[in-house]
Amino acid sequence: MAAGGLDKSIAELAGTSNHTVLAVWAADCAERVLPYLEAACPEDKRPRQAVEAARAWVRGELKMIAARQAAFAAHSAARDAGPAEACAAARAAGHAAATAHVATHAVHAATYAVKAVHAAAAPAGAELAVTQEREWQYRHLAQLNEE
Repeated sequence: MAAGGLDKSIAELAGTSNHTVLAVWAADCAERVLPYLEAACPEDKRPRQAVEAARAWVRGELKMIAARQAAFAAHSAARDAGPAEACAAARAAGHAAATAHVATHAVHAATYAVKAVHAAAAPAGAELAVTQEREWQYRHLAQLNEE
């Protein structure tokens, strides 16, 4: 399936997923691309903390407002990041944490993860990398919905 068709399929599946599943999925999507940010900005812990905030919210260990603050911090890190893949990875983490506030942020976390993958890929392999990432995202969300 082409990435465009996967985008629609992911949006449809996300629309039927519960809030907690979406938060786990968003954190998983963002975590896959955090190495791009950490390679460019190894001292900036805000995006990783945002992913951890999303996970802590799912476990009931963190209030939504604290997860939302972590999201803002990750978006601030995105503005400070240099390379496009690092910026997109930080945005993915920000949206993952923001999913605690509004479930629809999960799809944005996945989209920014794909942008990070695209930016990091060699031009000749970018389309394949995006399709593979979208396929993983779809399969993973489907699996989380079955658990």
